[in-house]
Amino acid sequence: MTDSKYFTTTKKGEIFELKAELNSDKKEKKKEAVKKVIASMTVGKDVSALFPDVVNCMQTDNLELKKLVYLYLMNYAKSQPDMAIMAVNTFVKDCEDPNPLIRALAVRTMGCIRVDKITEYLCEPLRKCLKDEDPYVRKTAAVCVAKLHDINAQLVEDQGFLDTLKDLISDSNPMVVANAVAALSEIAESHPSSNLLDLNPQSINKLLTALNECTEWGQIFILDCLANYVPKDDREAQSVCERVTPRLSHANSAVVLSAVKVLMKLMELLSKDLDYYGTLLKKLAPPLVTLLSAEPELQYVALRNINLIVQKRPEILKHEMKVFFVKYNDPIYVKLEKLDIMIRLASPANIAQVLAELKEYATEVDVDFVRKAVRAIGRCAIKVEQSAERCVSTLLDLIQTKVNYVVQEAIVVIKDIFRKYPNKYESVISTLCENLDSLDEPEARAAMIWIVGEYAERIDNADELLESFLEGFHDESTQVQLQLLTAIVKLFLKKPTETQELVQQVLSLATQDSDNPDLRDRGYIYWRLLSTDPVAAKEVVLAEKPLISEETDLIEPTLLEELICYIGTLASVYHKPPNAFVEGSRGVVPKRLPPRTGSSESAESPDTVTTVQPQVETHPSVIPSQGDLLGDLLNLDLAPPVSGPPLTTSSVPLGGVDLLSGGLDTLIVEDTEGLGGDTGPNLSLPTGFMAPPVAPASLGPPLSGGLGDLFDLGGGTGAILGSYVAPKSVWLHAMKGKGLEISGTFARRSGAVFMDLQFTNRALQVMTDFAIQFNRNSFGLAPAAPLQILTPLAPNQSTEVSLPLNTVGSVMKMEPLNNLQVAVKNNIDVFYFSVVYPLHILFVEDGKMERQMFLATWKDIPNENEAQFQVRDCPPSPDAVSNKLQASNVFTVARRTVEGQDMLYQSVKLTNGIWILAELRMQPGSSSCALSLKCRAPEVSPFIFQAIELVLKN
Repeated sequence: MTDSKYFTTTKKGEIFELKAELNSDKKEKKKEAVKKVIASMTVGKDVSALFPDVVNCMQTDNLELKKLVYLYLMNYAKSQPDMAIMAVNTFVKDCEDPNPLIRALAVRTMGCIRVDKITEYLCEPLRKCLKDEDPYVRKTAAVCVAKLHDINAQLVEDQGFLDTLKDLISDSNPMVVANAVAALSEIAESHPSSNLLDLNPQSINKLLTALNECTEWGQIFILDCLANYVPKDDREAQSVCERVTPRLSHANSAVVLSAVKVLMKLMELLSKDLDYYGTLLKKLAPPLVTLLSAEPELQYVALRNINLIVQKRPEILKHEMKVFFVKYNDPIYVKLEKLDIMIRLASPANIAQVLAELKEYATEVDVDFVRKAVRAIGRCAIKVEQSAERCVSTLLDLIQTKVNYVVQEAIVVIKDIFRKYPNKYESVISTLCENLDSLDEPEARAAMIWIVGEYAERIDNADELLESFLEGFHDESTQVQLQLLTAIVKLFLKKPTETQELVQQVLSLATQDSDNPDLRDRGYIYWRLLSTDPVAAKEVVLAEKPLISEETDLIEPTLLEELICYIGTLASVYHKPPNAFVEGSRGVVPKRLPPRTGSSESAESPDTVTTVQPQVETHPSVIPSQGDLLGDLLNLDLAPPVSGPPLTTSSVPLGGVDLLSGGLDTLIVEDTEGLGGDTGPNLSLPTGFMAPPVAPASLGPPLSGGLGDLFDLGGGTGAILGSYVAPKSVWLHAMKGKGLEISGTFARRSGAVFMDLQFTNRALQVMTDFAIQFNRNSFGLAPAAPLQILTPLAPNQSTEVSLPLNTVGSVMKMEPLNNLQVAVKNNIDVFYFSVVYPLHILFVEDGKMERQMFLATWKDIPNENEAQFQVRDCPPSPDAVSNKLQASNVFTVARRTVEGQDMLYQSVKLTNGIWILAELRMQPGSSSCALSLKCRAPEVSPFIFQAIELVLKN
């Protein structure tokens, strides 16, 4: 008979009866009673009143009864802590039982009872079980240490359990090793700063030996641990790879993905020239393909992981395109994921196959899948140039089907194809125009409007087409309204005589009848442009656009590296780092792939070390390219002042005209006379004009000490000097400022950046209502507080203000990189001027890199990123140089003498997280020194040199 009978009783007075049965002398009756208690507990009844009676049943040799009692104890010990202490003696006794199963059961249960009062009694039995002769008891005790650490971490450390756990990694039994690794990993996760898993070649060898013999979950624990190890050279990396590779053929998909994770990380350390590298690539493909024959849920997890792997190393699966072809019975979530991977693997070799498949998918019944398939055809055209013509003809065939949502998606992707291949496929425009009336989705309507505006000169009735959209202007979405405004302005610039009325109508609708600030601002800009300088308007609005990139949906490289380290976990399915969705994970250090090796290093490194620490530096975010600035649109004199030698920097490709997000758009003032009469709308400065709010910044004293003291680098005296501050210079002359003269300089004080300003009134009237605003700039500089000029500025009077700045503003790459465009408003007008700031004001106080990290980073940054400069008029001694630079947060990491030359190795960190490594060579008796700079963003190097030279010369 089954145990279901225990769940069917409906007697009254049940607790009383159970109490009597639990105290029965008959063993069978006692066991039956305990089963009934567990059944009641399972269905949610409160049987805590029976606690003492159930505990009395612990004194038995019957293993089944003991398990049931322990189960009851685990459930109710928290609510009855005082009663639970009664069970401690039995636990201690059971931990010395001759039967290893009972010893393990006792220690497991004690670990699960999360009661502080009991934990101190647990220590002695746990210590014995950790050194038990039976491996089953040892492996159970290892997990118990992790549970105890979660309850009382201090107790575990004081009792020396962590050292015992480390010793178990050398245990002869593989399951004990796996559990010890699992326990240490769990503890290390909650204490990221502690180096519990001190991995070295000897311990790695033991783990790899145990890997072949333990259970599948034990293998996962060991593989996850191996993934955190960075071998000292490529030979060791290859050896580890060879011993992990057999796990790829395991039946458990979790083991396979864990092995893939280890191999993906270790491949970073293998040179691509090695034969073994190619062999490993071939070995990785079959297990990933095999995962796709599992049930749909597992397929989805595998596909999400493959998506990451393909972005990092597409060569692994480049010959396996067919396995990603969609099956008719695949669930939609699998279909969409396969489609994504197909596009990533598309190449000239397989594009014909892919296009044939995609055309089939576009005739499916699932609307979401069909939309994605049509988009995929467009993405293939952009990615593989040879296929563009076939893709366009395929899209035209789909448009002929007249299926509404297919037509709309096709028009959206054809717009992108026009952007990628200008003046190549415009012959299809007539076909697109035939379908104008069927478009009802904002994105498709916006795309069609863009096409009509962009190619207005080729479309005879372009004005009629755009006018038809204008009839319901206020019912359209913002996306369509903005596109329509731009398209009609383009049309006007191409056919001014025929469309003057149309452009007046759209500008009036956008500026006077619209509540949308983006639409209004764009309308005002166009109106002012057209009314002041139509030639400039033509240059701006009809400027040549940059070609769009092939892959717009790739994961950002730094995030991709982190996600590769989490293959086989939830992070790889979400495509988000763990701290984005796991509560309490803020203290966890983000994982990174080891720095790539195998390239010969020509640069002289400060020292040679045998092990390279894994990098935890945060890679700087890429500064976006500079678009045409609003200042240029308003035809303002914003050329940067000439100061210092001209810099040879790489040319920055100009982006499209960004009419919506110029930083100065709120500073347009009422000035209708300058707009050519009454043709333009009245523009007025918004009331309550203020600088951005203060962003919280942790202001701390400059750092000193650390390695500098160890290497005897001047004893930290450099911090006393203070960061160099240039003398004030005139930024806005009174002639341009209608009597307002502004002088200023930049300074870094107590970890914050300041703009020190002097305002002088050289006019004949009082000046009031001052405010300041910056345009978007390379490092996000923005005012951290409003401009504090509280009293009116009388004629011939001056006032000085120190304006705190932060670096949380909008970012856009400037030419030159340290150019800052400023707008200052007062009761007279708004004035624009441009300044260049010295980059040392952005050198942060925690920019001192550890010595080993310096070496690893220096090797990791490609040699082509190294820039050489000559610094003239240096201070004569290395100590003076080091102290002077340290005062401006250029920190000396190491110092040595080579062939009579003094070498200083220095690190700098900018406010946006970019690290710069420097090597300064000084020849005794010479006033000049050679400076080598290495940086992941090499365009920054000339400006770093300028800043360092400025500090050393003053």
